[in-house]
Amino acid sequence: MTGIHLAFLVVTLSTAAINVAGAAADLAGARLVLESSAQVGVPRSWLPWLAALKLAGAAGLLLGLLDTTLRPLGAAAACGLVVLYLGALAFHLRSRVLYNLAFPGFYFATAVASSALTVSS
Repeated sequence: MTGIHLAFLVVTLSTAAINVAGAAADLAGARLVLESSAQVGVPRSWLPWLAALKLAGAAGLLLGLLDTTLRPLGAAAACGLVVLYLGALAFHLRSRVLYNLAFPGFYFATAVASSALTVSS
């Protein structure tokens, strides 16, 4: 296994795990999620939909690991997560809630890394 393949595996698995955990927090109505979403103007009714997008992204990433023929699905999932977290960053910037910008920024970075490694591997 080459270094790029190992990086692809580790980053993709990490990104999938992070998104599953984020979706679980959304679905559980975690206090941090509820407070943050209220501050940036995301209605509570959106949380199940956002959780579904995160779970779909994680599933697509994992399926993309299974076989090279499914790699385009993994790439599409990574790109979808990039767009999702661009939206999260935009909501934070628009509402000037910058103290916790690191959370969507980190999720965005993992999605970008997964996207880049999916394409390059």
